[in-house]
Amino acid sequence: MINKFKYIIPIALMGILGNSCTKSKYDINVDPNNPASLPVNILLPTVEANIGNANESGIQSTLEVYMHRIVVRESANDYGSGPSDIGGMWDSYYITLLTNVNIIIDKATKDGNYKYAGIAKIIKAFAFSQLVDVWGDIPYTEANQFIAGIKNPKFDKGSDIYPKLLALIDEGISNLNNPAPNALNPGTDDVIYNGSVSKWIKCANTIKLDMLLKERRVKNVSADVAALIASGNLISSTTESFNLPHSTVNKTPGYGEYSASQKTQYISPWFYEIMKGYNQKIFKNNPDPRIPYYFYNQVKAGQTNTNDNNATEYRDGSFISIYFGTNGINSGFSQQKTLTTEGIYPVGGLYDDGAGKTLSASSASGAVPYRIITYADRLYMEAELISTGVIPGDARAKLLAAITESFKQVDYVVTASGNAAPALASTSAATTYISNVMAEYDAAVTANDANKQLQIIITQKWIQAFYGNAVDSYSDYRRTGFPVLFNPNDPTMAPGGFVQPPLHGNPLVDPQLPVPVSQSVPYPLSFYWPAEELSSNSNAPAQKVPSSYKVFWQP
Repeated sequence: MINKFKYIIPIALMGILGNSCTKSKYDINVDPNNPASLPVNILLPTVEANIGNANESGIQSTLEVYMHRIVVRESANDYGSGPSDIGGMWDSYYITLLTNVNIIIDKATKDGNYKYAGIAKIIKAFAFSQLVDVWGDIPYTEANQFIAGIKNPKFDKGSDIYPKLLALIDEGISNLNNPAPNALNPGTDDVIYNGSVSKWIKCANTIKLDMLLKERRVKNVSADVAALIASGNLISSTTESFNLPHSTVNKTPGYGEYSASQKTQYISPWFYEIMKGYNQKIFKNNPDPRIPYYFYNQVKAGQTNTNDNNATEYRDGSFISIYFGTNGINSGFSQQKTLTTEGIYPVGGLYDDGAGKTLSASSASGAVPYRIITYADRLYMEAELISTGVIPGDARAKLLAAITESFKQVDYVVTASGNAAPALASTSAATTYISNVMAEYDAAVTANDANKQLQIIITQKWIQAFYGNAVDSYSDYRRTGFPVLFNPNDPTMAPGGFVQPPLHGNPLVDPQLPVPVSQSVPYPLSFYWPAEELSSNSNAPAQKVPSSYKVFWQP
């Protein structure tokens, strides 16, 4: 896996041209080592790596908080990320990825290396779809046109951009199928699919399926979806998933918590308790056997004190965290050696065997693939499309296949990490859990409760996507209203569905003390446009109000 990244050159070099949307980023001389002079097989792996850099580092942690899988004390807490906090993904896509994607498309097309052009067009379409899904209206037709003299690109409507992206994907597929003689073909420089045309085409079609799914509430997508599925040319196995590999040298960014001098990311108690079976409204009394793969407890099983000897705000056995929106008296204590953090599945950390271990940079490999669109995601998409009547089919069968694949995916990721953990998918615990979920789904079918059926589908998708593509989880929630997220202002919706004081609070420090939590900022239906973009682009719109500004596909 390490060799896959031997072609990747420093990100700083790749951003030299800086063809983003902000003219302030162009006030530089042309560097003699212009990336445009680099061959496409050198540019491609850097572009692919930047998909992960843009999503994982740029916006992943904020969206994990907004989707209540992670809790922090920083600005994302209480939905507080402002215009100056969320530009990382925007800059990574516009300045680095899209600049170099356009170079690949232009150069590969000119030289007849059409497979490179095809891959680049698929990546470009995916990148812009992600930008639309997060921000809504964005620069598209005039973006990255600084050399052509466009310093202040206009913002296009998301509803106008999506059809162009679907057409761009079709162009990419056509390029991949072009049998140009003497063409340079990708191989190991393609770190995602090793030059496999068939896998890239399946990936491209699955990206289209994901985009059509998002549009289903605002337009009739039935015919297009049915045609895609009938083609049989979608991601169809774990190994065909749209994943970005990481290695022990190029660790997944989420693993940074293991080496951080001050750990900042806690596991959300809401997420934890749904997986534990504590929640009274979904998956009740059905503990998820993925827990030790998802979360790592630094406190040893059965240990009564904490490693930091500090008060904890939320504790359930060895699991230690804080609440979203908290201003409780125990919320500010350091739990550097105590907090529960991400485990082996999401970030290549440790499998929780109950032994307890203070974490460090050398604790594990950090070498798990970043899961952009997985085979499990594709199955959950189809389950939703059938459940909501977009296409005919058996939603139950798709849900069962999706959950089963989610468990297989854990084993696949664990193997890729090189870290030690027992197999999961074939265990009796996995079988029991899945059977109980399906029984809950069957009860919803018997009750003719379509809303509950959809809730189960999307909540299972939300669980499997932990530290995967959080943009899609955010999109799922805004499209469907699921999963149900923790609302600090609703006293009946404290973690686990119980009323405060918490049933599973800290048993050692004031166990009956109510935990003050509140939510002062409405849920953001899209993100603020980055402050730097608005200040330097004279064609940028006025700043939005995120709680009322909907992306075009939102109902």
